[in-house]
Amino acid sequence: MNESAPSTQHLLRYPETIAVVRLGPGADVPAWAESSSVFAVTATATETTVICAGRNVPKKMPHHKPLTGFRIDGSLDLARSGVLISVLAPLAEAGIGVFTVSTYDGGWVLVPSAEADAAEEAWRRAGHTTAVATPA
Repeated sequence: MNESAPSTQHLLRYPETIAVVRLGPGADVPAWAESSSVFAVTATATETTVICAGRNVPKKMPHHKPLTGFRIDGSLDLARSGVLISVLAPLAEAGIGVFTVSTYDGGWVLVPSAEADAAEEAWRRAGHTTAVATPA
């Protein structure tokens, strides 16, 4: 039996600038790809994507930044349906673009830094709560 997501989520806003960088297929993670609160590498047959701190990403690299990361507080249980949609729908309604990434224990929503405050406001209007995170 699938359990629905609770009607509200709590999101934690991380302070550092995040970047999503496109590398070539089979690329190694470059030295400039510093870790941050969220650090991920995803590889397919056609590309390698790195999500990392945005401070040292070379301008010549195809990338999206500055992004602000929000972590959905609590673990993402695969038996619960609707967690991401409950968080993403208010952003879509507000016209805010997103990049999402999930880990075993949680979900992250990356938004353009210029729209981070608007994202928080959209979530509050939808009944969600936000707080400043303390990076580990």
